[in-house]
Amino acid sequence: MLTEEVYKKIDTLIAKYPTKKAALLPALWVAQAANDNWLPREAMADVAKYLGLAPAYVEGVATFYTMYNKAPVGRHHLEVCHNIVCMVVGADELIDHIGGKLGVGRGETTPDRKFTLNTAECLGACANAPCMMVGDTYYEDLTTEKVDEILADLARK
Repeated sequence: MLTEEVYKKIDTLIAKYPTKKAALLPALWVAQAANDNWLPREAMADVAKYLGLAPAYVEGVATFYTMYNKAPVGRHHLEVCHNIVCMVVGADELIDHIGGKLGVGRGETTPDRKFTLNTAECLGACANAPCMMVGDTYYEDLTTEKVDEILADLARK
């Protein structure tokens, strides 16, 4: 399932770590990026074989971390932090607001497959809570007005 290009990227990662096993998390990240931002079991099995690890171990790691998507996601994957700091300053209200705007619940994808709404345990941006990550982009100090602007901008893409 993984392409030669993906294996080359994984080789670059392996060179940065003392063991192949240590490169597992970034290797899964590369595999996910190569598969429309999700990790099919076949991709996890390919990573396991390439790194010399048991497939069950790799799947266990991938299923532990929320940053790895185990099912297809929309073109814009919204991950709203719902850790304590973000919750105190309104993350739950923002999640409900986004869900209402998009017509989806947590963990769901819009019928047009443009948006998937998820929560994240912690995005590490407590100083600028509440925050949301969309792909590789962080949005901080969010308000419902800012979220509406972000959603409108993403909808045009």
